[in-house]
Amino acid sequence: MWELVKSGGLLMIPLLLASVLALAICLERAWALRMSRVAPANLLAEVWSWIRNKELNADKLRQLKANSPLGEILAAGLLNSRHGREIMKEAIEEKANVVIHHLERYLTLLGTLAMISPLLGLLGTVVGIIEAFMAINSSGMGDPALLASGISKALITTAGGLFVAIPAMIMHRYYLRHIATMAVEMEQQAIKLVDIVHGDREVDFQP
Repeated sequence: MWELVKSGGLLMIPLLLASVLALAICLERAWALRMSRVAPANLLAEVWSWIRNKELNADKLRQLKANSPLGEILAAGLLNSRHGREIMKEAIEEKANVVIHHLERYLTLLGTLAMISPLLGLLGTVVGIIEAFMAINSSGMGDPALLASGISKALITTAGGLFVAIPAMIMHRYYLRHIATMAVEMEQQAIKLVDIVHGDREVDFQP
């Protein structure tokens, strides 16, 4: 495999770096975007228990904010709950925008890697073809090894670019969809909290 990479020429170096970086981003996001970390299942029930038992205080709010991204959103709403329903909802929406932005961290870079990797491969293809034609011009068709080397470099860099781009693009799309799904879940939990705090909804879970 290493011999195959070396035969692709210098442009295989940025492709290797891109593949390592894309893999690192995918692994980091897989860990950071776990549903149990972003939106714990029983968090809203726990918050309601605090409210019902009059245990909600500054320490609980700090704990809630540090607990998870959903906790940050709920804490922002609770901090502004005394100002009325609309202000509470606005605070939740503002915090949700910030939280979702943080959840999308590194995904722009992952998408960029998915886009530029085929271009790097194409550049390697062009360089390989140029070298092949230069070999023909300098030695004619009498040295097929030089011609084969240029064509081989062209094919290897193209394959390398696609090898990096395809999984990077798949994971980029997957994480964007995953974040959108979690955003809907967090929105539902936050709206339920607003309704409960302001008496517009009966509690439909067991704390």
